Amino acid sequence: MIAEEVKRKWNSQLTTDFGKRRSELCKAKDFYSSWYKRWCVELKEEPNLHRKQWEFVFIMQALWERGCIAKGKRGLVFAVGTEPLPSVFANYGCDILATDILPEEGIAKGWDNSNQLCLGLDSLYKCDICDRDTFYKRVEYLAVDMNHIPAELRNYDFNWSSCSFEHLGTIEKGAAFLKNQLKTLKPGGWAVHTTEYNISSNDETQDNNDTVIYRQRDIEQVVQELRNEGHFVEELDYSLGGLPEDFQVDIQPHQQKVHVKLQVDKYVVTSIGLIIRKKSA
Repeated sequence: MIAEEVKRKWNSQLTTDFGKRRSELCKAKDFYSSWYKRWCVELKEEPNLHRKQWEFVFIMQALWERGCIAKGKRGLVFAVGTEPLPSVFANYGCDILATDILPEEGIAKGWDNSNQLCLGLDSLYKCDICDRDTFYKRVEYLAVDMNHIPAELRNYDFNWSSCSFEHLGTIEKGAAFLKNQLKTLKPGGWAVHTTEYNISSNDETQDNNDTVIYRQRDIEQVVQELRNEGHFVEELDYSLGGLPEDFQVDIQPHQQKVHVKLQVDKYVVTSIGLIIRKKSA
């Protein structure tokens, strides 16, 4: 378990040192911040200029700032793969339902060969982050199709996903997921989701594919629809960053040394994180 004095330290610095995450793009400056380094310590990792690590840290920080990561809180993760966040949250006393695509469907897509598929709790448990008893007490697993979220999944304090809803088949299906996932939350509950973001075009993009790429106009459309329904979406920050690493593009085949922005087909892509609060009534 994380020492109580460490928790108190970070909680006291929350508003003075960090500010709050907005709905924003992955930028190099985050990797050098104190809040970023804090979560890397808990992940047992060094800060690494890789957008996938940024997604995990962004999600954790955004949920922490909003009081979600605390004893007794209930969280739901979509398309969990083998990510470490359930182990981290279990350490804080959260009860987590980890969900992923049906194993046979994930295997057919080849996701079992790249640590992108959860086959049950044993494939999800991170022994270097969380002790076994705490993990198996706090974390449960269920196979869930993100395009058809079961009606019984309700009343969670928070949920999240990391670069997942772009794999639902179309831009439209991903947008539908962002609306449907709110049904799993309590009124006032928080959702944090990351996805692929096209920084090279607001016109052409990749759609109707195993991986789609969201443009600014796609994000703005679904955000406006959510707001029209009465939900809150944190302010959108599309700034690209100004450090040297922000101007590097990891071209194909990806070397993954500086992987903040990368080439996907003919597009330059990064990650965007969206922070959404379900309406209170």
